[in-house]
Amino acid sequence: MRSAELDEFVERVNERTDIYSVVSRYVTLTQKSGRYWGCCPFHNEKTASFSVSPDKGLFYCFGCGTGGNAFKFLSLIENITYFEAVKLQAQRLGIDLPERKSSPEEERRRREEKSLFKINELAQDFYHECLIKDAHGEIGRKYLEGRGITQETIETFKLGYATDDWENLLSNLTRRGFNPEQLEKVGLVAKRKTSSGYYDRFRGRVMIPINDAFGHTVGFGGRILKSEDENNPKYLNTPETVIFNKRNLLFGLDKSNKAISTAGAAIVVEGYMDAISLFSAGIKNVVATLGTAFTNEHVKLILKYARKIIFCYDSDEAGQRATLRALPIVQKAGAEVFIVKVPDGKDPDEFVRKHGKAAFDELIKNATTLIDYRMSYVLARADTSTTRGKVAALREILPVVVNINNTVTRNEYKKKIASALVLDEKITEDVWKKFSAKEQSQAADKSPPVIKKPRDNHKPTIQEACEIILRMLWYDDDVIDYIVTFPSELFSEVHREILGWFEICKNEGRRPNQMSASKELSETANAELSKILMNGSDDPRNDEIESFNDSVDIFRQAVLKKKYETLLAQADEYIASDKDTYNKKVQESLKVKWEMDGLRKN
Repeated sequence: MRSAELDEFVERVNERTDIYSVVSRYVTLTQKSGRYWGCCPFHNEKTASFSVSPDKGLFYCFGCGTGGNAFKFLSLIENITYFEAVKLQAQRLGIDLPERKSSPEEERRRREEKSLFKINELAQDFYHECLIKDAHGEIGRKYLEGRGITQETIETFKLGYATDDWENLLSNLTRRGFNPEQLEKVGLVAKRKTSSGYYDRFRGRVMIPINDAFGHTVGFGGRILKSEDENNPKYLNTPETVIFNKRNLLFGLDKSNKAISTAGAAIVVEGYMDAISLFSAGIKNVVATLGTAFTNEHVKLILKYARKIIFCYDSDEAGQRATLRALPIVQKAGAEVFIVKVPDGKDPDEFVRKHGKAAFDELIKNATTLIDYRMSYVLARADTSTTRGKVAALREILPVVVNINNTVTRNEYKKKIASALVLDEKITEDVWKKFSAKEQSQAADKSPPVIKKPRDNHKPTIQEACEIILRMLWYDDDVIDYIVTFPSELFSEVHREILGWFEICKNEGRRPNQMSASKELSETANAELSKILMNGSDDPRNDEIESFNDSVDIFRQAVLKKKYETLLAQADEYIASDKDTYNKKVQESLKVKWEMDGLRKN
């Protein structure tokens, strides 16, 4: 499909798309003042700051700053690309996707990915055969048996074994027609440092294939079965490749997604052996991170299947710190968060092997809330021997408890915290009130703005003036040549990007629109533009012309102020050495000052 055909298809889908219908599938919306409001699905909030304007075809959250058009919303909520969102909406509207001829570059990339997937698939089968049939795989079979991994689980995850040989996999796959460079590109072999040639990256390890959400084998994890040292770590993952990025992958998700949807919750563990052990024990709704911190990409993957996320990291200090780092990410995304602390310092794998599924189910049933976990962690490390230490601990706990809405629950926590810290309840109440006031002040800064009528005796700030000017330029680019004569430092970096894009649109003889904004602006600039447009009138050319004039005056004042300050600084240089030049500079500065004063009176 040619570019023109693609543009026509996207425009046809866009014309038939109603943003209210799209968003209301995911968010409960209430109409107020000509717009629709609801709680943002992209971060955790109790007061609705997420706004949808059907007339403008935009959404914007005044809490987290996410915004855009209907396709941007779909891409975020479904964790798909922008064009995939267009295709999804086309499917829902019954619009057929035209046949499209791929570009040579796309064809090359598709062939490369297909080749890499094929190499990994053959490597998976090779390792699996080595484990279940080869005599050398006996050590791997005994290891898995000792870990309680059933034959069924071995087949489900296609677990394998890499022998100690340096070129076993290399020889097998080169005989099948793949060259060493291809195998290196997918991370299965590495170049020798002291001589020519290549060698197998994975040796003497139980092999765990790592799949993406679609079931493609994109990499491997290997658990060493002999001695480990600096050159032979206990676990070894595929290095970063074209198809393998740990930040975007959750081990086991392709196997557990249905169980996660059914249970309404995902159990997140730290390592793939934890996930495999739990899965083998009958706990199917489990996924694992791959030796990396829990990311926004991870939470988006899970939220496609369930809103409840239960962290079950190791009970050691490192595991608890990893849990604490993950909690704000999940809380911000709007998920329900619970934490399981495995007793006796055990990891999930060890616990389920020793105590069984029923005992682990009981741990899940009694999972700790985010608030109680944070309290427990802070209190266990608090210095309660001094008042300063107690108040410091209280301040660490408050961020997750201060927003409790239920009065009874809130009062119970106040008493509970005061008792645990051996603090007077009045001190607890005072610190609580101060922190709560600070939170409310910050929330007020992020709350949806009241859109003021033009000329309400309010002179805009530089920030507001920038937004008013950019909003006017969206509808009318006639004055852009004048606006770009102002110093660029008057605009923030994101506003400069938007202004520059407006200039490009005008030079190319086209009107800016939401589709081109989504494709051509950065994500930050696109969200900022959505906020600017949402804050204004539907027709600023008529309703906000005086505010626009005020904003231009604010810019002129800023330019004059800088000129005034520069002249005064220059005058100071001559105050002792050159009286005439000094007087001249002062006179020039006074003229600028009078001009500034004249602008202020208008």
